[in-house]
Amino acid sequence: MKKSIALLIVVATVALAVPAFAELQNVVVGGQIRIRSNYTDYGDTGASMLGRWRLFGPRHEIWSLGANSDTFTEQRTRLNVRADFTDNVSAFIELDSYGNWGEGFRSNYLTGVDSRPTGDSSVEVYQAYIEAKEIMGTALKARIGRQEIKLGSGWLVGTGEKAPYFYGLSFDAVRLTYATDKFSVDAIAAKLKENSPTYEDGDTDLYGLYASYLGIENITLDAYALMIRDASLAITLDTYTFGLRGAGTFGAIDFDAEAAYQYLNWDHTFANYNSTDYFAATAEVGYTFDMTWTPRPFVAGAFFEGDEKGSFNRLFSDKSYSKVIEGSLLNGKDMTNFWTAVAGVSAMPTETIKLQLSGSYMSLFDERGRDASLGWELDASVVYNYTQDLAVKAGYSHLFVDDSGSLQGSYGTTTLRNSALMLHVDDINYFYVETKLSF
Repeated sequence: MKKSIALLIVVATVALAVPAFAELQNVVVGGQIRIRSNYTDYGDTGASMLGRWRLFGPRHEIWSLGANSDTFTEQRTRLNVRADFTDNVSAFIELDSYGNWGEGFRSNYLTGVDSRPTGDSSVEVYQAYIEAKEIMGTALKARIGRQEIKLGSGWLVGTGEKAPYFYGLSFDAVRLTYATDKFSVDAIAAKLKENSPTYEDGDTDLYGLYASYLGIENITLDAYALMIRDASLAITLDTYTFGLRGAGTFGAIDFDAEAAYQYLNWDHTFANYNSTDYFAATAEVGYTFDMTWTPRPFVAGAFFEGDEKGSFNRLFSDKSYSKVIEGSLLNGKDMTNFWTAVAGVSAMPTETIKLQLSGSYMSLFDERGRDASLGWELDASVVYNYTQDLAVKAGYSHLFVDDSGSLQGSYGTTTLRNSALMLHVDDINYFYVETKLSF
């Protein structure tokens, strides 16, 4: 039934949005090259980690006795074409390639002759969609096809831009937007996984409504409801997320605050798979001084609830709370079941240079009989905007690890339960240098 409704929406939207004949008016070519070198120093003892997880079965364990350091350079190359037609119709196609330096090296370092494949950095269709505006003479817009979707600040649904591991994230989706000067409403239906073209069960789908009120000057108020139906497993899981967000400025003060309630409903109720619910929230407040260097001190915080059954699922988050833990130790994956408090300051000594220094404390939300502290992280960065299109960024992070710290990982829409990553390492240093050219 749900598939039939979604198909009906697509057919009706296409019929209303796309005229029989549309003349090409304009073509724009663009793209981006982003390169980032990462270096992690785990200290004298090396990265000795224990991961435990349970996926509908017995617990599995793995020891990873890593080297003392890790270094890699990642690159993402994007090329896109936008074609504008008559009657407010346009098409957008974007190709991209992501990989690490050395994965697709095509020459033998001794002979110069090599027939190796290009590794994982193959070219993919990252976005390809049709867009129609002012449907039936109204403020309704439709976007159909593979597309990026960023809701609000990207706290729960983003574009996969956080680093390291900036893979990118796009959805095969239908998105309807009704926008005026006072408000906007988005309705989204996306296919996350197609396991069977015949049966409803076996697929994973995303549905969402996102509304924004813009009637207050310099303030945005958002409310949303998201649902992920995951029938790709033996036990179907429906994840419902409801949230509120407020962001904007009051003079020199800027703020962004968001809170969400999440309900996980299993279609079977037996041991270890009862329905659960969790809360999460995040907030940041800053003040920009009207003086030399325009310093902006800020404070921020966040928490993601968890218990013995699981934790808040961060869905497709674009927010990173630890460059060391989420980057180096979890390979770009989100962590959850924790809380953090952050304080920092940014400044601009020139119009093209931005400096930032911050410190954060992280701890488990639910101690579960263990030491709750994850540790302290110090972050420093500098951004140099060489031109409007080319920017260079460098940064350093230091994690002061607690001896028995632990955390729980959230991996998007998968149902990873009772996951713990035990950190038995010295303090960790992380360095990076990044350049990005957009055109």
